[in-house]
Amino acid sequence: MNTFWQFEILGNSLWRIMALFGIVLLSLILGKIAKVVLQKTGLRFESRNRFVLATTLKAVSRGSVFLLAAAGISLGLQVLQLKAWVAEVSDTLSSVLLSIGIGYFLYWLVDVPSSWFTRMAGKTETRLDDMLVPILRKSLRVTVVILVLVQIAQILSDKPITSIIAGLGIGGLALALAAQDTVKNFFGSVVLFVDKPFEMGDRIVVDGQDGSVEEVGFRSTKIRTLDGHLVTVPNGELANKMIRNIGKRPYIKRIANLTITYDTPPEKVDRAIEIVKEVLDGHEGMHPDYPPRVYFNELNADSLNIIVMYWYHPPDYWAYMGFTEQFNKEVFRRFAEEGIEFAFPTQTLYLAGDPVRPLTIGVEQRLKGDGRE
Repeated sequence: MNTFWQFEILGNSLWRIMALFGIVLLSLILGKIAKVVLQKTGLRFESRNRFVLATTLKAVSRGSVFLLAAAGISLGLQVLQLKAWVAEVSDTLSSVLLSIGIGYFLYWLVDVPSSWFTRMAGKTETRLDDMLVPILRKSLRVTVVILVLVQIAQILSDKPITSIIAGLGIGGLALALAAQDTVKNFFGSVVLFVDKPFEMGDRIVVDGQDGSVEEVGFRSTKIRTLDGHLVTVPNGELANKMIRNIGKRPYIKRIANLTITYDTPPEKVDRAIEIVKEVLDGHEGMHPDYPPRVYFNELNADSLNIIVMYWYHPPDYWAYMGFTEQFNKEVFRRFAEEGIEFAFPTQTLYLAGDPVRPLTIGVEQRLKGDGRE
């Protein structure tokens, strides 16, 4: 039996090889168990509205399997008896793998402060902090990735971290020159946060795209249009565009033109204006500082025009549309009761040779008067 365990593979006894696989297998099993237990516990805390603690457990569960596996491989390799150069390579790979495992664990752990900031942002009235949370999450994750890469570079190069950071500075300058659009978009996002032309959830119009702001990142802003499409606009371009923030308007203004026929008597015109004023008197959504305005303002080519202006508060679009429908129905009904007819574009055609054509008679008379009969 002792001879069996002393059987060597690549210069290592069989028990050492079995110990390596046993340690790795045990670390994987522990990682899987930890993941399942932490996820179930996280769901239990989430049902109790303890969201930060639930997010912490879920984040730990996501990174636990890989971290424990990396730790198991690093520990298992220590059991083996390796030659000097092989041992050096093994130690380097173990350190790299362990660094990746720790970085992967911290990458998911970023969700914990992000979740806390999200809950704090939800308690404030301003939505600027809601825009900052996604950027904070991405910044922390980018920082974790950079630190892991620096650590791996230090392990592989065996150089002090100051030299590596200096090299990153030179490389960063070259990268910045090669990625000018990315830098432009980054500064565009800074301008958007400083100028604050909109906040998360605001309805805006940019280049004909009408929708609500879903996310503002370092590179771009995502807008969900009214027809459901997701439009991504680079921040570098967005910062230089004209942005209509519909979500910030204090009211909705309507300008309507009511056209009536030219054969309407003057008293009926006055009555039409009175009817519109009566319908809008103290109307729904009226603000004392913005009373409705009604005027007989134009003599059109084919109609008499009455212009109507009113403002609806607050700017609830669907409530405004409901009131507009009521206004249109009431004006239409009362105009019909008063015998006031709406005008519409018309044309009168006279056939050539018609003996009773007024136009022909008029033309013939003018020709006779000019001596060109």
